[in-house]
Amino acid sequence: MRIVKATLLVFGLLMVAMGVLWIGQGLNIIRWPESSFMLGLPQWSWRGALLAGFGAALIWFARRR
Repeated sequence: MRIVKATLLVFGLLMVAMGVLWIGQGLNIIRWPESSFMLGLPQWSWRGALLAGFGAALIWFARRR
């Protein structure tokens, strides 16, 4: 069970980090990488917020017990 919790925690952290990156790119705050197609497109901010929310839920679930 420990391995499952650790895996959920790692995936949750990665999802939150990627979600924050997508939010920043969608809002044109993070301009990395410069060739990204997501720069300045607000729909990626919403998708990033959803991804970060799911990641936070995974972290909460993994740390619950």
